[in-house]
Amino acid sequence: MLLWLKALLLVAAAASFALGVTLPLMRFESFYVFSTDASLVEVITSLWAEGDRLLALLVALVSIVFPLAKLLLVAAELMAGAPLAGQGALSRLVPVLSKWSMMDVLLVAILIFATKTSGLAQAFTQPGLWFYAGSSLAVVMLSVLKQDEVGYKT
Repeated sequence: MLLWLKALLLVAAAASFALGVTLPLMRFESFYVFSTDASLVEVITSLWAEGDRLLALLVALVSIVFPLAKLLLVAAELMAGAPLAGQGALSRLVPVLSKWSMMDVLLVAILIFATKTSGLAQAFTQPGLWFYAGSSLAVVMLSVLKQDEVGYKT
């Protein structure tokens, strides 16, 4: 049963990550006429095209590369079998990446709050944000299940 749960969480995390990165994260409406939807990929592409290359790289690294690396490392650990507590490069790298896993969701929530309270526009969450958060939570659950199986704490 636990193996099926891990497999389901792994597939759900991968699918949710793909959807979370490509679907719109939020919608901004100003003056009840103009609206803008933006996915994470579109935000990064726009930043790059507008010349904010350093910011685009930073957002891509923290938003796409770190979560994807964590997902792949957790998947590799699950497929290879759990190492002994405290051993293995994968076991040491996953907690480092975990510290960044929900930062984007928090930043988008702060942005939406700031937009709503400024009075200049209305901001609404879109499915991409929920899929992105779901992917992060599924990977966290996989990490917890893996650690419980091995018997060590974070």
